[in-house]
Amino acid sequence: MSLLLSYLLAIPPILFALTVHEYFHGYVALRMGDPTAKFAGRLTFNPIKHIDLFGLLAFILFRFGWAKPVPINPYNFTDRKKGILYTSLAGPLSNFMSAAGFGIIIRIFPALYYHDFLFPIALMLQFGLLYNLIFCAFNLIPIPPLDGSNVLFSLLPPQHAHIEYWLTRYGFYILIGLIFFDRITGIPILWGWIGPFVRLFGTLFAGHLTII
Repeated sequence: MSLLLSYLLAIPPILFALTVHEYFHGYVALRMGDPTAKFAGRLTFNPIKHIDLFGLLAFILFRFGWAKPVPINPYNFTDRKKGILYTSLAGPLSNFMSAAGFGIIIRIFPALYYHDFLFPIALMLQFGLLYNLIFCAFNLIPIPPLDGSNVLFSLLPPQHAHIEYWLTRYGFYILIGLIFFDRITGIPILWGWIGPFVRLFGTLFAGHLTII
C-alpha cells in the first residue's frame, strides 16, 4: 500500500479522534453547568466545527496535533474545581474509550487483515486505535495548553500557585520546543511517555499494534 494512500486512510480516524475529544469537553462542561460550548455551536460531532487546519496537518505528518479548543467558562461551573477537573479529563478519556472500542473490533475481526479488499478497513481501525491513544497520552501531559495542565492546576494546593503562573506563561513555548527537540534529535522526551502508553494499551485492547 502506498504512503499516500496510508495518509488518506489516516485522515478519517484522526478527524474522529479530534471531534470526539472536543465534543466531550463541551458535553461535560454543559453537564457541570457551563453552556458556552453549546451556544458556540461546538456541541456537535461535525468535524468541520472542530478542525484546526495546521493541527490536522501536524497530526498527519508528525503524529502530534490539535483541534480548535472548545470554549469553556469555568465561572459557570456549579463547582469550579470539579468542573475544570472533569471537563479537562473528558477529552483524553473519550479518546481512551474510543481506542478501546477500535481495539475490541480488531480483536473480534482479525480476518480483516487477510483480505485485500477489506485491508483498508483494518488499517483505518488500526489508525483509529493508534491516534486516539496518541491524542489521549499527548493531552495528559501537564503543560499548557494541554488538558493535563488543567488537571494539574485543579489539584495543586494554593501555596503552589506560582507553578501554575509559570507554566501558563511559558508552557506553550516549552511544548513546541519539546516537540521539535524530539523530531530533530530523536531523543524521545515526549515520545518516551507517549510511545510506551500507546504500545501498552494498543496491545491490551487489540492484541497487537503494527503501525507505531
